[in-house]
Amino acid sequence: MAAFQSKELRRSYGFDEVAIVPGDTTTNPDQTNIDLKIDSLTFSIPIIASAMDAVTDVNSAILMSKLGGLGVLNLEGVQTRYSNPQEVLAEITRAPESKVTPLLQKVYSQPIKENLVGERVESIKKAGAVCAVAAAPANTKRLAPLAAEAGADVLFVQSTVTSARHISKSYRGLIFEELVKSLSIPVVVGNCVSYSACLELMRTGISGVLVGVGPGAACTTREVLGVGVPQITATIDCAAARDAYQRDSGRYIPIITDGGFRKGGDICKAFAAGTDAVMVGSVFAQAKEAPGAGYHWGMSHPHPALPRGTRIKVGTTGTLEQILFGPTSVTDGSQNLIGALRTAMGVCGVSNIREMHQVEMVIAPAITTEGKSWQLASP
Repeated sequence: MAAFQSKELRRSYGFDEVAIVPGDTTTNPDQTNIDLKIDSLTFSIPIIASAMDAVTDVNSAILMSKLGGLGVLNLEGVQTRYSNPQEVLAEITRAPESKVTPLLQKVYSQPIKENLVGERVESIKKAGAVCAVAAAPANTKRLAPLAAEAGADVLFVQSTVTSARHISKSYRGLIFEELVKSLSIPVVVGNCVSYSACLELMRTGISGVLVGVGPGAACTTREVLGVGVPQITATIDCAAARDAYQRDSGRYIPIITDGGFRKGGDICKAFAAGTDAVMVGSVFAQAKEAPGAGYHWGMSHPHPALPRGTRIKVGTTGTLEQILFGPTSVTDGSQNLIGALRTAMGVCGVSNIREMHQVEMVIAPAITTEGKSWQLASP
């Protein structure tokens, strides 16, 4: 009888299952360097607002840039489908729960107006802000040149799962090597969660990789498709790919952990796991300046039969500046994200993000519940 061999599974970890170990020395948090570099661009904070219609519009992208970070405008959202996006956004936020999904499918079924791509980019640039835009691989060839010509500084190519090799009998997929050569701006690609996929993407010549499949608060990909890897493990694996690529090529390609963040502690853990920056959605959807007005929704609704996102109510808790830098008015860790990161680096005794990658972490499933019975008790 042939030996029976079953599939083996390895353990993976999310934010609530790990903790950061304090260092043997401490550092003044104010003296930590948290700069993010994407090619020749440098940002004073390593936090990016996600390319989602409830999070980033022209105004919030401008504000995010002025605060030192980066906001990414979705080139396939309401900003480029409608000349009056504020009215469409208001309709989405007012819709009753039973009608949200069909409404979103209808909203995103309207064609993208190419003239609006350039207009939105130009509006951001005229304000003196860094302009980042995002498109799905299927539309990148058409939209990327328009955005670049209008003055965009960074292109994000995003989909639920992105790989360097795409197999199709019906069309020729997006070739990242060709895309990079055709544009004069940095190209960041995602999303992926594995060592091998991340390494292959980096070898195409891109300038950054987004890490994460399905962790977003408004995303239902994990429930609908069953795919994804918890963010700590995904970040660790992709960070290993980044380091291997640097050893082989001499070029450092930043990774950006995208999604699943609820509080400052999650962000700190992502950096300890090896990320160079984080992309945040639902937390920024709570800003007074957010276009979603206290709501947040996924971006996979255009699929006519299999929407993989939902509208959620996140509320409005403070200004974007308050969420980033404080002073905090809440106790759940969702404000003063930069203060949290600098403080965590301080207690670990590190002075920059690269050093933060080396701090010790432990598996700690009780990290958010140990001793917290009063906080967890129902009112």
